[in-house]
Amino acid sequence: MNSLWFLDDVNLFKVLCPHKFKSYKQKHSHDFHHYKKKDYIYFEEDHANKVYLIDKGKVKLGYHTEEGEEVIKAILSRGELFGEKAILGEEKRNEFAQSIDNATSICPVPVNTMHELMRDNQTFSLKIYKFIGLRFKKLERRLQLLLFKDTKTRLLEFLDELCEEYGYCCEKTGDMVIANPYTQKDIASLIGTSRSTLNILMNELKEDSIINFNRKEIRILKNIA
Repeated sequence: MNSLWFLDDVNLFKVLCPHKFKSYKQKHSHDFHHYKKKDYIYFEEDHANKVYLIDKGKVKLGYHTEEGEEVIKAILSRGELFGEKAILGEEKRNEFAQSIDNATSICPVPVNTMHELMRDNQTFSLKIYKFIGLRFKKLERRLQLLLFKDTKTRLLEFLDELCEEYGYCCEKTGDMVIANPYTQKDIASLIGTSRSTLNILMNELKEDSIINFNRKEIRILKNIA
């Protein structure tokens, strides 16, 4: 099975001219890799020789503290790329990548293949570096939130971020609906708090008619959206 259509889906290969696109498909055909929930795509300290694109499912990126505590950096879904620091010369992973879906499908692309494509097409290369820059900027913003904002503000800004990435407007009510890809444990880790504190804050926001939520979705209510 060829994977180039998937790269096109995240707008990385749309900059390549058709004849290069066609020749690449003929030269680099390979299968997708499939994972079940809790399967690891790679571990911390693994050799970094590939980048990965998500065909379907969700992938959690994180690391473990010296005390063995898990810290989640991001949860990614279809069309997103990870392991990209290998392009910049990272030799060993400083994070783990784990499937959190029972039917996750991943397209692995060797780093030397990415370098070849970047060398042959400057526009494609610029798009890759722009993507990496945006990913670093997002992580930097999250770090600033952890360092300088109180827990409630971190939660509200995280909900805003979820709205931008996953939200849509409910025509019937006018609420912003987030098809939530995170568990409460995930959200607590991402904003640097405990699950019990998060639960208290979520319920406070619910009592104040700012949000409503269940296991499948979070609603930012119309009166504050």
